[in-house]
Amino acid sequence: MPTEQYHEPAQELSQETRTFARMITSVIEEAEAISWYEQRISIEKDEQAKAIMQNAQNEEFKHFGMDLEFLLRKKPKWREMMQKILFTEGDIVEKGEEAED
Repeated sequence: MPTEQYHEPAQELSQETRTFARMITSVIEEAEAISWYEQRISIEKDEQAKAIMQNAQNEEFKHFGMDLEFLLRKKPKWREMMQKILFTEGDIVEKGEEAED
């Protein structure tokens, strides 16, 4: 089944590039699911329904993290930059600027 995830002809892309594109798409889809659950949770009145949604959202966090880790392992330069930003203290914008240097 064709998708819109490629901007270049798929047959001209390496298997590695196609896998990378699929994983990027997965990260996007997991982030969207996290957002959808966040919105649903914020307005849900039934506590049991809310708990189920929170449990489901936690699964999406896990999937997002696994997808991101896969991508970072494939792109050492990207990992190096992210290590200067993620899980640090201080101003996020400043950390981003420092990571570019």
